[in-house]
Amino acid sequence: MKVITKPSPSVVRKAAQKNAVKTDTRGGKVNKAWLHDHINDPYVKLAKKEGYRARAAYKLKEIDENLGLIRPGCRIVDLGSTPGAWCQYARRRMSPTGAAVGALNGQIVALDMLPMEPIEGVVFIQGDFREPEVLQVLEQTLMVDGVASKLDLVVSDMAPNLSGIESADAARITDLVELAVEFACQHLKPEGALVVKLFHGGAYDPMVKLFKDTFKVVKRFKPKASRPGSSETFLVGLGLKKP
Repeated sequence: MKVITKPSPSVVRKAAQKNAVKTDTRGGKVNKAWLHDHINDPYVKLAKKEGYRARAAYKLKEIDENLGLIRPGCRIVDLGSTPGAWCQYARRRMSPTGAAVGALNGQIVALDMLPMEPIEGVVFIQGDFREPEVLQVLEQTLMVDGVASKLDLVVSDMAPNLSGIESADAARITDLVELAVEFACQHLKPEGALVVKLFHGGAYDPMVKLFKDTFKVVKRFKPKASRPGSSETFLVGLGLKKP
């Protein structure tokens, strides 16, 4: 199964150039409408103004502002990190001055199967964390003075390739969420937190139950930065029941 993340702004620009001329077909009209909405999206404009690589930064920002998940001194792993907007937001929150560069109080480790442009202070590992050798590199990166150190926060913006077949898509979504929960159980501090992206559908209720079985407190968020027509939502688990 291939795990994908949202395209970088450069990819979006290339897609816009490529699809701008395709207005005489139904698919072209759909593409043109999507690009029009994207270009005029207030969060896209705000991300460009504030130097974020994607509008997704504001989804994590809203969750964080509600729950206070990210603070100086945190140790964070970002699963499915590319293009890096969540890492950018976390990096600024963990900076003594809120800056995108310079001193960083804490540790951020990012993983993705796709490449990610460097972010100062963020350690990036390219690979599938389900593979033992990739997981080994991650665990070595998290060592402090030769001792495994637990995390304050795991965030996952991973999403599968969707086929449109509900049962197959539900299985793919379930797989990713279960992997994130398993990773969190192994690496979070007892009071740590997990944030995952989920979609309404056949996988939704079972994954909410999994979170309630795993965490002491479970919160659901539909951030304002999520597109109105999107079925995505975010689950946040706070405090492991069985640390």
